[in-house]
Amino acid sequence: MSRIIFNHVHKRYGKYKEYAVNDFNLEVEDEEFLVFVGSSGCGKSTTLRMLAGLEDISEGEIYIGDTIVNDMPPKDRDISMVFQNYALYPNMSVYENIAFGLQMRKLPKHEIETSVKRAARVLEIENFLDRKPRELSGGQRQRVALGRAIVRTPQAFLMDEPLSNLDAKLRVQMRSEIIRLHKKIGVTTIYVTHDQIEAMTMGDRIVVMEKGIVQQVDTPEVIYNEPANLFVANFIGNPPMNFVTGKIEDRDGFLEFNTKRFGLRLTEKQAHAMRQMNLVDRGIIIGMRPENISFEEIMMEAHPNSIINGTMELSEFVGSDRYYHMNIGLEKYLVARAHPRYHFDDGMRTAVAVDMNKALFFHKDTGFLLTK
Repeated sequence: MSRIIFNHVHKRYGKYKEYAVNDFNLEVEDEEFLVFVGSSGCGKSTTLRMLAGLEDISEGEIYIGDTIVNDMPPKDRDISMVFQNYALYPNMSVYENIAFGLQMRKLPKHEIETSVKRAARVLEIENFLDRKPRELSGGQRQRVALGRAIVRTPQAFLMDEPLSNLDAKLRVQMRSEIIRLHKKIGVTTIYVTHDQIEAMTMGDRIVVMEKGIVQQVDTPEVIYNEPANLFVANFIGNPPMNFVTGKIEDRDGFLEFNTKRFGLRLTEKQAHAMRQMNLVDRGIIIGMRPENISFEEIMMEAHPNSIINGTMELSEFVGSDRYYHMNIGLEKYLVARAHPRYHFDDGMRTAVAVDMNKALFFHKDTGFLLTK
């Protein structure tokens, strides 16, 4: 079990040497569960495959422990990898699939048997050891793939979208099982996914990537509450954050975020930061999470200077919540999340209060977070 370090790692493809991964720098702590997340083609799987030795590195160094592994064959890197498609041998039993790697290392038969049974017990597949993969469900097959990885104690586990082929219910179940497994074994784990819910619920830290570039590395809480830029703010969160472009203006000594349709008064802390950055009378983007937009009368009374009026366009019932889409007369709808007890007919005029303590502000040109 070791730290993993990426030092100015690049990956370029093709005739024009386009970057799949651009200047990737990261230190993964021993026993950490780290998640790479991003849209398809962002470079997350390529980065994992470079660490595994399945892709060459164009530039930079990767360390496992104190050793540079750039030119080390995959079999010598002492890592275990779990793939999206399970990669089980169909003609082998579950026992044989899990034992295969140990047999290739020519370990004694009794050691192999002890290790396989221990892994099967941890994953609760002891009763399936004599079965073939075709006789198992998707969740059971994924447990076998995990068993093949944990049958020994490598320096790191690498997991490349291991749950993407499972249905929604099984994904939730397997997420919990992988987290429990990590806590039992304590091996450094890097997990790749395009699913932000997996990233938020599983990772000690999250690496958000886009177009081969790291956008932010931090805990799930910080990434959700303090996204580094517009991309992260939009990518993390469901429904996504609302963004509105407007202007910071002085109104009788108070600063407001103003559009042609409404104005929202900034908090003292936000106003101070805006003055310090000389952003008064400048264009800016405000970000508002749907859960921080309220229909509650008590919120209207508490935030009389942060009201937005609009027309209800549609609502989405999702069980414990309802997502309301409001036409506020601008280029985008405003989405609010509220309790299902609220009901608005399409076309109904209504108002919401914005909790400005939770509002975020982004630079109009660079997209970087300015202040909360």
